[in-house]
Amino acid sequence: MGDPTTKLIKGEKTKKTGTKVTFMPSKEIFTDTEFHFNILAKRLRELSFLNSGIKIILSDHRTDTTEEFHYEGGIKAFVENLNEKKDKVNANIIYFSSSKDDIGVEVAIQWTGSYSENIYCYTNNIPQSDGGTHIAGFRGALTRAINYYVEQNNSAKKYLQTFLVKT
Repeated sequence: MGDPTTKLIKGEKTKKTGTKVTFMPSKEIFTDTEFHFNILAKRLRELSFLNSGIKIILSDHRTDTTEEFHYEGGIKAFVENLNEKKDKVNANIIYFSSSKDDIGVEVAIQWTGSYSENIYCYTNNIPQSDGGTHIAGFRGALTRAINYYVEQNNSAKKYLQTFLVKT
């Protein structure tokens, strides 16, 4: 169990780079070796967005199904993909990235006409289902920034005046 079946073999020289991982679960180790293609595809799609430029190929030998995931746009492309069939309030996705002390942060935001909120939070490529302090801090900062902008630009008053004149 877990021991190499052959020695490493030196291959031909190539200009290609990357790593190929093949996973075949052992029935001696895992109690359930049945994997669901759609669940794996969803997660690998997320990873390909979160790691811009990476190419991930998922193959299911049971059904001869293969799907390739490769996105250059990172989380901005992820938001585009999530909202492609929705009415967008802001056509251009708000995007920024920053880092401090070797800690990077990326944010992509787009409002839609949908009534439900979709927030995806990842820490080191791991989804944070409830978001925790990451989301709470982000929401608070975003609300303060929008309120400050509205205050500084008298935007709410202009909007109300425009709205009242139209009705």
